[in-house]
Amino acid sequence: MQYNKPGMHPPTHLDRLFVGGSWLPPRLGGRIKLVSPHDETLLTTVAEGTAEDVDRAVAAARAAFDAGPWPRLAPVERADYIRRLARELEPRIPELARAWVDQVGALQSIAPVVIGAGNFWFDYFANQIGTYPFEERRAPFDGHGEAWVVREPVGVVAAIAPWNNPFGIMTGKLAPALLAGCTVVMKPAPESPLETYIIAEAAEAVGFPPGVINLLTTHREAADHLASHPGIDKVSFTGSVTAGRRIASVCGDRLARCTLELGGKSAAILLDDCDIDAAAKTLAATICMSAGQVCATLSRAIVSERRHDELIEALTAALAAIRVGDPHDPATQMGPLSMERQRARVERYIEAGRQEGAVLVAGGSRPAHLSRGYYIEPTLFTRVDSRMRIAREEIFGPVLCVLTARDEEDAARIANDSEFGLYGAVFSADATAAYRIARQLRVGTVSHNIFRFDPSLPFGGFKHSGIGREGGSEGLSSFTELKSVLLDGCRE
Repeated sequence: MQYNKPGMHPPTHLDRLFVGGSWLPPRLGGRIKLVSPHDETLLTTVAEGTAEDVDRAVAAARAAFDAGPWPRLAPVERADYIRRLARELEPRIPELARAWVDQVGALQSIAPVVIGAGNFWFDYFANQIGTYPFEERRAPFDGHGEAWVVREPVGVVAAIAPWNNPFGIMTGKLAPALLAGCTVVMKPAPESPLETYIIAEAAEAVGFPPGVINLLTTHREAADHLASHPGIDKVSFTGSVTAGRRIASVCGDRLARCTLELGGKSAAILLDDCDIDAAAKTLAATICMSAGQVCATLSRAIVSERRHDELIEALTAALAAIRVGDPHDPATQMGPLSMERQRARVERYIEAGRQEGAVLVAGGSRPAHLSRGYYIEPTLFTRVDSRMRIAREEIFGPVLCVLTARDEEDAARIANDSEFGLYGAVFSADATAAYRIARQLRVGTVSHNIFRFDPSLPFGGFKHSGIGREGGSEGLSSFTELKSVLLDGCRE
């Protein structure tokens, strides 16, 4: 079927899968429906792969790795392909941005910037060839001959991305895997596959060797077959804790490698010296970013009793100023949740918060002016304690909980009283205090007075927030295996 929105020119192969360098119809001819979260209309359909298609894609990637040229190219040659892929995708950034908006309700006003950041991953990792130690000479312990530590590609990678940021998360896996010399089977979420179609078309145009980049669009049953496939050497997964546990289990059973970037219940600690108005505006903007559907979003705010009322007043005003509506409208500050089941999930958590005794200060309902689409108001709860579900479980929606702490030590204890450990923040005028608290938090990243990320630094979590890191040189290393070579003599 045609794409059901004016002004969008979708990829030309939506009824097919990209396997072994060719566009092939799915074996059973199935289709996946894409629905607009803004007005609940059908956008289009894409091919639905099954277990047989998984087998085809893995076989193609396996052949490309075991017998093809890709892992045998010099890193500088692979980097050249990767840079050309970025240049091929650059003119399609408006198309990629529109796909993100239409599929998940992201804001058109920020989509080109976010998509551009996703495309940046290719150049970022390609530029590491000058500094990354693919080969490192070391002195043998016994002084005899020559020793080398080399980093070789881990093999065939299943790159599984979620629906909330499908392009940036997929490119953050694809770029380092390719530079390392791996071949890849891309598996996007069934709700947001359009971006990976565009990546596959760009890879075809660049002329990657057949089987180096493959695309499967499937539902979760076939994805499970992919993760457990004996031809897959590593799974790189971003998504829910439930799915991550399953992937860790099947990879562990056959000792396959895996990197898991999972959920979060991130806390912001507000010290008494912080600028409450500035902190409130940051927290309100953060919880409304992508309608709260960000794994690292700051969904818990921890403040002293002395400044509690001041924070609630500032947060209430900041959230009331957020304009909720059509994601294509430049004035909109928060769009819809991405799907009907996600809105139902958020509504259940809001009701649980009420039932458990938290005080609903703002939001909690569908906006009165929006009768269609998967919308919910920015929501604020106070008088929350760490035993409540809204404080413990990842809601993945625009719901902010405020908790109180006696002092700095108590605030760190409350922040750490969580199964998650992905992200955290400290709001304070004192950078030394912020660093001191950051070292107490059991999380992978801590920011100071802002919500931000740095692609040159490793990103990932403690505890149920995952295993391993993405980004930085550590993200590249996760797609390699170490090999020690002891030579009886020296290389010429």
